[in-house]
Amino acid sequence: MVTGSTSTRRQRLREWNERFIVEERLVEPAARRRLYITAAVLVVVGLIAFAVLLLGVLTQTGFARLDEPVDAWFDSFRSPDATAFHIVMAVVFGPIALPIIVLAVVVIWAITAKHLWRPLLLAGGMLTGVVLALTIAPIVQHPRPPVDDMLFGPDDTFSFPSGHVLGTSDFFLILAFLLASRIQKKRFTAIAVTIAIVVVVVQGAGRIYLGYHYLSDVAASFALSMAIVGCVIAIDTWRTAKIPGEEVESEPIIPED
Repeated sequence: MVTGSTSTRRQRLREWNERFIVEERLVEPAARRRLYITAAVLVVVGLIAFAVLLLGVLTQTGFARLDEPVDAWFDSFRSPDATAFHIVMAVVFGPIALPIIVLAVVVIWAITAKHLWRPLLLAGGMLTGVVLALTIAPIVQHPRPPVDDMLFGPDDTFSFPSGHVLGTSDFFLILAFLLASRIQKKRFTAIAVTIAIVVVVVQGAGRIYLGYHYLSDVAASFALSMAIVGCVIAIDTWRTAKIPGEEVESEPIIPED
């Protein structure tokens, strides 16, 4: 009876998982292969770029030599309107507002979606970025630009990588992938990815403009985000993308022609 009860619980857990969490979909073999290749490229390029940037920051060589010239170049474009715009961006995608936005998106998506898989992936990717930023910054201990350059109050924490940029990049790029991979329309994919990249670039430029980060801090955040997004794509593809002939445990999403 114990064995039967355990088997029943496992079966119910499996059914619950398949119904509410798993979101499997049918794709062509070539499409799945492209997803894995894209994921691998993002992870490898992202990690290599981050390692190069980290070495430059630690030794003050290579890419890090551009930090102060680029910072001075951004300072030359300062104006009241530009400052106000970038401050708004910093607040909206900062450490207080962005988690609230992410939580709201995840909760609403989890309530309205048929499966929890994608909102859970978004939350997991965002949490990974937060943990990495909080772990790496105190280890590297890269100082921020001078306090006199900061336009929105002093900040004495370490700056490598930029938490603002990493959070913004993870949120928009992961969200773009999770939506585009299901809608599967080239126009939507192009628009979603373009919007995500534009927002991330603007946020990165804003962190330099406002005097809180150097170029290497921002670039390192881009690189880390590439690796995180690549991991999300790989995990999602491994768990949900099935080719015709493979077992599909839940209702499949068949791509449109």
